[in-house]
Amino acid sequence: MNELTLTLIRVAFLAVLWLFVIAAIGVVRTDLLGGPASSPRRVRARQAPAPRPVRPPRSGRGTPRTLVVTAGALKGTSMDLAQQQITLGRANDATLVLNDDYASSRHARIFPQDGQWIVEDLGSTNGTYLDRQKVTRPTPVPLGVPIRIGKTVLELRR
Repeated sequence: MNELTLTLIRVAFLAVLWLFVIAAIGVVRTDLLGGPASSPRRVRARQAPAPRPVRPPRSGRGTPRTLVVTAGALKGTSMDLAQQQITLGRANDATLVLNDDYASSRHARIFPQDGQWIVEDLGSTNGTYLDRQKVTRPTPVPLGVPIRIGKTVLELRR
């Protein structure tokens, strides 16, 4: 191999290495600072164009009054549910700040709609799970069914 070929291979290797480093920094920055993936405009664009009609809850089951953390770093924490949305994630402005390595800065939200509570993933990296099923669109949350975000597990209770 001549000197020119060896130099070109070295330059190409360095260029690929720098592209990898820049991509990794971009992913970390987006996760920590909440980049375009967490903007409300982008989240609305991913929602289904025509949501299915939601059935009203059964009268015998009652309506949830509290959100309880059943596993994770905040185990035992409970929040009274008002008629407003609850945002979940690592960001300081979230309603419930999760100290979980697997949670995104703006991970998910839980909000009331037509007499029941709905969970929605906000484009998180690791996903939100409702009773072992990945949440891909706004989904009603029954009483006592676990919502898992990383190592943190939450439930709606009366």
